[in-house]
Amino acid sequence: MKLASLKHRRDGKLILVSRDLSQAVDASDIAYTLQDALDEWDTLSPLLQARYDALNDNKVAGRFPFNPKDCASPLPRAFQWADGSAYVNHVELVRKARGAEMPASFWTDPLMYQGMSDRFLAPCDDIELCDEAWGCDFEAEVAVITDDVPMATAADAAGKHIRLLMLVNDVSLRNLIPSELAKGFGFFQSKPASAFSPIAITPDELSDAWAGNKVHLPLEVHLNHEQFGAPDAGVDMTFDFSELIAHAAKSRHLSAGTIVGSGTVSNLDRSKGSCCIAERRMLEILEVGSPNTPFLHYGDRVSIEMHDSQGRSIFGRIEQEVVPFK
Repeated sequence: MKLASLKHRRDGKLILVSRDLSQAVDASDIAYTLQDALDEWDTLSPLLQARYDALNDNKVAGRFPFNPKDCASPLPRAFQWADGSAYVNHVELVRKARGAEMPASFWTDPLMYQGMSDRFLAPCDDIELCDEAWGCDFEAEVAVITDDVPMATAADAAGKHIRLLMLVNDVSLRNLIPSELAKGFGFFQSKPASAFSPIAITPDELSDAWAGNKVHLPLEVHLNHEQFGAPDAGVDMTFDFSELIAHAAKSRHLSAGTIVGSGTVSNLDRSKGSCCIAERRMLEILEVGSPNTPFLHYGDRVSIEMHDSQGRSIFGRIEQEVVPFK
């Protein structure tokens, strides 16, 4: 299934979107919001699936053209947003560029932080920025949404709790990070609202590209309409989503609607480009001694999208412009 949330009040209004992203149909009579659907997934998902099948067969009344600009993020707000860093080569690169050794435990124990989840940006919303000097960056990622996950769930059992997948722009304010981390309490001001793809999908929509609890497709990032990177999200992912979920659930129950992110997608094959500016700047430091690529300025446009093997958009596109906050 492909699900989306029309902008409506704080938590949106649930719709189903056709596989080719051309049409949509209201689903709010089954579950008013996506969170409602997740809360009662076993009961409601068969009803949603039946309507989704009818939509794709042109056998449902009330169809209307799908417009991602009408959408909030699939979960406009969530009970929990836990972002990992599954591509450890990316972490190693960033640390190497600043002359810091990476602890060996980073290869066996995932990094994770709890991000802002009371308000997400819509996929086509502007990124409002108070000060360009804060070093605004995009981070293109994949994320999953879980059902209820019991505390201490093991990795080999965690994958069955994945209900939906989305794309993410985890907006980061790079120049605010060092002073925050130096305090030893982690990210806060440096991690403002993230944006998610217009559409959340069930894993079966990926067919063979969903394997080993990873998405085996390129994640395409454009900056000002020029390709910035397209690394494969299934390559060099040290921790798959089942391992990330198990890490998050080590000491707590995860409620239905928990979002778990992959962290910035990154490949060791640098010809695939990067999914964030910070990584490209680190490569420039290692190659020529200083960074050449600036962080985002007002007027810059970022897009994030993933296509299947036939070139069809899967999640729709995150498309945002950086603007001054007024």
